Amino acid sequence: MREAVILAGGLGTRLREVVADVPKPMAPVNGKPFLHYVLTWLENSGISRAVISAGYKSEAIAGYFGNTFGKLNIVYAIEEKPLGTGGALRFALRHIDSDDLLILNGDTYFPVEIDDLYFSHEDLSSSFTIALKRMKNFSRYGSVECDDQTIIRFNEKKFCEDGFINGGVYLAGRRYLEENLPAGVSSLEKDFLEAEAAKGILKCMVFSSTFIDIGIPEDYRRAHSLLKNIS
Repeated sequence: MREAVILAGGLGTRLREVVADVPKPMAPVNGKPFLHYVLTWLENSGISRAVISAGYKSEAIAGYFGNTFGKLNIVYAIEEKPLGTGGALRFALRHIDSDDLLILNGDTYFPVEIDDLYFSHEDLSSSFTIALKRMKNFSRYGSVECDDQTIIRFNEKKFCEDGFINGGVYLAGRRYLEENLPAGVSSLEKDFLEAEAAKGILKCMVFSSTFIDIGIPEDYRRAHSLLKNIS
């Protein structure tokens, strides 16, 4: 059985001018919540169980999707107070039975080939593998430096003509996360991944899949055209 944790606790404050009063993953795109497209990708990729980690207005997510999405079973890990992405992931692990789990952000759509990601993760004997996206002329995201398939460091946001970004899709060992994720409130990216990169632990794989991040109004509007042919 393959399982996934979807980090869906974002407040969506930068989207308030175009989408009011819903969790960011529930922002409507072509008449459906953005999260619908993420779940469609997971179901079509053979994921059998998704844990949705939510907090802000979590009832909007649970009320819409319930406990099934096609062949995909859904359970919820509801934060009583904001835990950050690292804390939310740690909290959600109690619902995971698999040795390895897919981790993704509920406000990004990066439909990588999951079979390829699993193969690479196993072939490298990796504890934590990150799906990267190559981009040109970007400044919104920090870049990622690699040596072959090992991540060396994460760079701060600045203009980059050509480089790799963290696509927000991860494959990780459950036991490794249980033993190494910080307790309490933490950022998965800043408090955990940056430290693990310095140890040479993180592996990576580059994918050419479409990448959509609806965190700002401009890209949210762009999502409508990019996802228009997905049911």
